Amino acid sequence: MTDNRLTVVGAGLAGCEAAWQAAESGVHVRLYEMKPLKRSPAHKADTFAELVCSNSLKASRINSAAGLLKEEMRRLGSLTVPCALETAVPAGGALAVDREKFSQLVTEKICSHENIEVIREECTAIPDGFTVIACGPLTSGAMAESISRLCGGYLSFYDAAAPIVTAESINMSKAFSAARYGRGGDDYINCPFTKEEYLLFHKELINAESAPLHDFDKRENQRDDFTVYEGCMPIEVLAKRGEDAARYGAMKPVGLTDPHTGKRPYAVVQLRCENSAKTMYNIVGFQTNLKFPEQKRVFSMIPGLENAEFVRFGVMHRNSFINSPKVLSGDFSLRDNPQIFFAGQITGVEGYMESAAAGILAGINAVCRMRGADTVILPHDTMIGALSRYISDKTVTNFQPMGANMGILPDIGIRIRDKQERYQAIADRALNSIQTALSEYEPQ
Repeated sequence: MTDNRLTVVGAGLAGCEAAWQAAESGVHVRLYEMKPLKRSPAHKADTFAELVCSNSLKASRINSAAGLLKEEMRRLGSLTVPCALETAVPAGGALAVDREKFSQLVTEKICSHENIEVIREECTAIPDGFTVIACGPLTSGAMAESISRLCGGYLSFYDAAAPIVTAESINMSKAFSAARYGRGGDDYINCPFTKEEYLLFHKELINAESAPLHDFDKRENQRDDFTVYEGCMPIEVLAKRGEDAARYGAMKPVGLTDPHTGKRPYAVVQLRCENSAKTMYNIVGFQTNLKFPEQKRVFSMIPGLENAEFVRFGVMHRNSFINSPKVLSGDFSLRDNPQIFFAGQITGVEGYMESAAAGILAGINAVCRMRGADTVILPHDTMIGALSRYISDKTVTNFQPMGANMGILPDIGIRIRDKQERYQAIADRALNSIQTALSEYEPQ
């Protein structure tokens, strides 16, 4: 008789989703989480599903890649999407959360589930039997060595977090509240630049001193250079690509009018609220590896942040991931050992919700395999299916992390000039496909 127990390693977003899916199917889950006995360098809280970088889960609109992903997850029975909606804070067209309340809510639901046994200790080796490994991109020590041996080594990239400032320290005589194109009311605080202010800021930014990498962030025999992920690039690295690189990226002024001048600013820094009390704001897109005093000096040049109080400075850390196309199947199981599943950023999916989505599929498919049923491979015209296909594509030779985006979905097959209408048609197709797939999937 098959052992009706599944081991899940790691209680991040992916691990919690995997555990939840299995537990909801009636499987007993042993969920290993090393906090609070031990933490990775990026983690601070003792709760599960901790958001270590931004508090934004990206766009909510169904006709966006991020919005479509979350809707697919919801239809698959996600734990984290409802928790995010319950702990949401204003963020225009995006879904952002009060990170502490979100993490607490996920933790409460996991710990109170009758089929989940939480084991608060470090897992130092890959367990026997059916297992989902979701120990995160900062896995280290004996567990990292075990995974590396199993999967033929790691690949690495660098991730970064943006600073957070107090709301009361923002100078609203220079800043103004508005969302781009009027979406979502006055959910963002905007700090507008004149051309002269921007050019001076850019000069100081590209010449500011970066922090040295921590030992845990360095690869063996690595020099001082590093590889960054394009979707989470430090603002100083982006700025060094050219005078207008940041102005067309994190500091783009489109869709905004400065009420103080009645004109569109030359550049804009947006601030997004971090908590439901609106006492803290994240500097959107300003992930950084600058030294803390340099962050204080340079970012205080942003109009409206002259006297900003920083409650968290930006940090940079290494994320590691396996060479998934060589070792994983589309159901997130190891080709050479189909009892072992991987989930989360360690697979090379990039982003909070992408990691959680991988956990959903890993949990569903672990249960299927435990019960002798076919695993679930979602259609490639769904966002989750496209991500699964990407991380398991044997033809990919230079594997790099991938987040949800419309570019990984197959062409719609008809010419639609308007981008939003085209994206809506792609989203409609995806949701029809996932609904069909779900109607054919019957848990054993």
